[in-house]
Amino acid sequence: MTQTLLTTIKDNIATVTLNRPAKKNAMSFEMMAELVETANTLAATDGLRAVILTGADNCFCSGIDLESLMSMAPLMDKIRGEILNPPKGETANRFQAPITIWASLNIPVIAALEGVVYGAGAQLALGADFRIAAPDTKLSIMEAKWGLIPDMGISQSLPKLMRADAAMELIMTGRVLDVKEALNLGLLTRIADDPLNAALALAQNITTKSPDAIKASKQLVNGTWGCGKAGLRLEAELQAAIIGQPNQMEMVMAVMGKREPKFS
Repeated sequence: MTQTLLTTIKDNIATVTLNRPAKKNAMSFEMMAELVETANTLAATDGLRAVILTGADNCFCSGIDLESLMSMAPLMDKIRGEILNPPKGETANRFQAPITIWASLNIPVIAALEGVVYGAGAQLALGADFRIAAPDTKLSIMEAKWGLIPDMGISQSLPKLMRADAAMELIMTGRVLDVKEALNLGLLTRIADDPLNAALALAQNITTKSPDAIKASKQLVNGTWGCGKAGLRLEAELQAAIIGQPNQMEMVMAVMGKREPKFS
């Protein structure tokens, strides 16, 4: 049984709920591992036709858990090793797999978004096949706040969705988007007053179609859009060169101390 996720299956549709409401469903290392575990379990579940990703207490995910981020500080060599060396036989590393694994499922994955969708939460949402957001949802590719780059599979998702210059601006600034701008930029599939019900309706519609056609449709899009899996290696190499270095740590300390950073 997972500790940070709730999973239910009804009418061949699985709903996976990020369940850390006291922390706005911030993504801990434990949650990362459980996302992979859950996706693998669902991939082996006979008859499953769709997956919905959502968050508890009207909030999707506020980003990486601050305690997990701070725990990296004394373990930089180990973290860099994990970034650069995926498990044997895998393309995605420990931090990419919780996001990229959803694309490997042969069924559609729909993210129902409310509240904040920041950092790691934004990358999880972007790793889904569809994103349906409530009108008051806020989205940000927020890693720049911590002196980092987004390295959880962003190379697989953004090239399918938006222009390179617009993507670079969001990555460099980490600014927060409302749903109208996010929709215009291609980051959302649509806006709905009740995104979970809208996601369920979409999933139910898909279950009326041939599972062979649905599987092939996903393979077609994932196989022909974007830059391919080589992007995961580039993400890893760039992040490994940044994480734990003086300017990145200064960015973290400045945010924690609520002051302006002083870079070397």
